[in-house]
Amino acid sequence: MSLDDAGALLATLADRRLKLAGAESCTGGLVAAALTAVPGSSDSFMGTVVAYANAAKVQMLGVQPDLLAAHGAVSRECAMAMAEGAAKAFGADLAYAITGVAGPGGGTPDKPVGTVWLGLWLGGDTQARRLSLSGDRAAIREAAARSMLDWLSESLSDTTGAGLHSGNRGRATPQA
Repeated sequence: MSLDDAGALLATLADRRLKLAGAESCTGGLVAAALTAVPGSSDSFMGTVVAYANAAKVQMLGVQPDLLAAHGAVSRECAMAMAEGAAKAFGADLAYAITGVAGPGGGTPDKPVGTVWLGLWLGGDTQARRLSLSGDRAAIREAAARSMLDWLSESLSDTTGAGLHSGNRGRATPQA
């Protein structure tokens, strides 16, 4: 996760006059830290919610308790709901979310240590990606944050105007 990568992402957001927000659990704000290390980041980055406990996911991001009961915090569904919640909370054009098991404990056979879900709300469409990372806690958190920054950059470079260029976009109104 380099400042150059974060700076390039922020420059793309600024060029398109887009606002980014986030929700982070296992990374504890590492993506936000990389973004805010770049001078002028507040032009495009609105903020992040560090929602580590399930109660914070519910209260601050609107993740439904039934969703958490059915799928758990480390799930595709939770990552998507967190991204949608961040978009709505901040009124952002796009929003990211990260939730996972960084270890050393907390893993299960279905969700071993290193299981991380990324969520991305982009122009009304929510997607998720599962990562299976290895290493110690710090390595997993760093790799998850780097992967999120990469996916954000990739998503913006893949966009050919689908509601994400300034003049065509609307602020977040994800469905609950």
